[in-house]
Amino acid sequence: MTDVNRDITLEIGDSEFTFHLTPADVTKYFNATTNNNKVAPANNLLVQTVLQEQRAGLKPFLTNPITVMELAGALLEEYSPNVEIIVKKSSDTLTA
Repeated sequence: MTDVNRDITLEIGDSEFTFHLTPADVTKYFNATTNNNKVAPANNLLVQTVLQEQRAGLKPFLTNPITVMELAGALLEEYSPNVEIIVKKSSDTLTA
């Protein structure tokens, strides 16, 4: 299992941005995400976790909501631990 506090670098075009994610950051993102509110929490996650000295350089990439969602998705995918999950069928399922 990897450390839950992680520095993740994303390369966007010719620029690199490093984000420092903690469980609290990810929890805040998921708790703020609703059916009608997805882009703002993703934008906040990116802005609040990028290194402060890189924030101004990141902002031009955040004008397109699809780019915001792609960046947040890439960040969360990299943050996620590799856990093998198997769903087993319930023993009370009917057989034909």
